[in-house]
Amino acid sequence: MLRAQLLPALRTTLFTMLLLGLGYPLAVTGLAQLLFPGRASGSLLHEANAPVGSELLAQKFSAPVYFQPRPSAAGDAGYDASNSSGSNLGPTSKKLRERVQADVKRLLEENPEAGATVPVELVTTSGSGLDPHLSPAAALWQVQRVAKARGMAPERLRALIEQHTEGRDLGFLGEARVNVLLLNLALDRQVGRPNLPVAPAAAPSAPGSATAAAPAATAAPPAPAPPASGPQSPLPPAAP
Repeated sequence: MLRAQLLPALRTTLFTMLLLGLGYPLAVTGLAQLLFPGRASGSLLHEANAPVGSELLAQKFSAPVYFQPRPSAAGDAGYDASNSSGSNLGPTSKKLRERVQADVKRLLEENPEAGATVPVELVTTSGSGLDPHLSPAAALWQVQRVAKARGMAPERLRALIEQHTEGRDLGFLGEARVNVLLLNLALDRQVGRPNLPVAPAAAPSAPGSATAAAPAATAAPPAPAPPASGPQSPLPPAAP
């Protein structure tokens, strides 16, 4: 009696495990790779055959020659693609208020010609901490700084932003937006990648110390994968 009940249960369990645990995932993955290979592989962006990021994930840009994204609370240093999260700080949080005030002060100092009203998304994090988009208004607010750092006419930057502005999905869902990584890549392609300064090397550690001195960090790594904290320049260095 027990055997008559146990064997059908085991066969059913084995069948559903193979079907739903192996067959279904393989079928869906294969179909996605066939129909949407780019999206199924993470929407990766490449320059000179090297991955420089994903159009779905924000990267950190702090150099004045680039458009800056929203701040991030993903990971300890922000922009950590393996640790997507918000700050969970409420509107009455002193820490949140101090962070926003510091960001507003920094942005006004870095963008003295942009106007006194900082777009709200430049000082607020997204729920994921990895939102790759800005509103067109937030991108346009940074035009004067980028134009001055690049030595180019602001009108060219405004035209570039307009070219990379994505409309509402299906014409009525969401809002118009600009992908910051795509915008910065297009900027480098149009006017060339700037020579960013190299960070100084750390001071040598004391004799007998277990920690060796860290090597100098370059502003543009040679072949960056989608990093937790994005490079200053999204493009790999030009070949010598």
